[in-house]
Amino acid sequence: MQEAPASPRHWCFGCGSANPEGLHIEFRLDGKRALGEFTPRETHQGYPGVAHGGVAAAALDEAMGWAMYAAGAWTMTARMQVRYRKPLPLGQPVTVSARVTRNRGRWLEAAGKLRSASGEVLAEGRALFLRLPKEEARRLEAFYLARSRQDGGR
Repeated sequence: MQEAPASPRHWCFGCGSANPEGLHIEFRLDGKRALGEFTPRETHQGYPGVAHGGVAAAALDEAMGWAMYAAGAWTMTARMQVRYRKPLPLGQPVTVSARVTRNRGRWLEAAGKLRSASGEVLAEGRALFLRLPKEEARRLEAFYLARSRQDGGR
């Protein structure tokens, strides 16, 4: 008998704990800001010793998505721009933060930063998010709230 797959929440590439190749970012919400930490691993490598640029982009996208949630919006990324400042080193902890910068009703904008442990900016992102239809937002909220209760509030 096969074991049932873990919930989609746990398989999320950015914040899921069950995805062996994921980033495993642990987020906390501070008002309408999202803050997270993770350590890029060897499986995230681009050039030797450096994470692939897509890893930085994924971390920024995930943080901005969590900022949307913190602001009470269920959204999907419509467009994103990343500015790479410095290489993202493997094996060193980094922080990622994001906030909603503008709420235009159906459209929301966000900004995020990826920083080294010393606070140096490694990458910055800006994105435009599209608010999900109400029925889809309700479905996702019900799923995640049920999942949170099963996980003991996480």
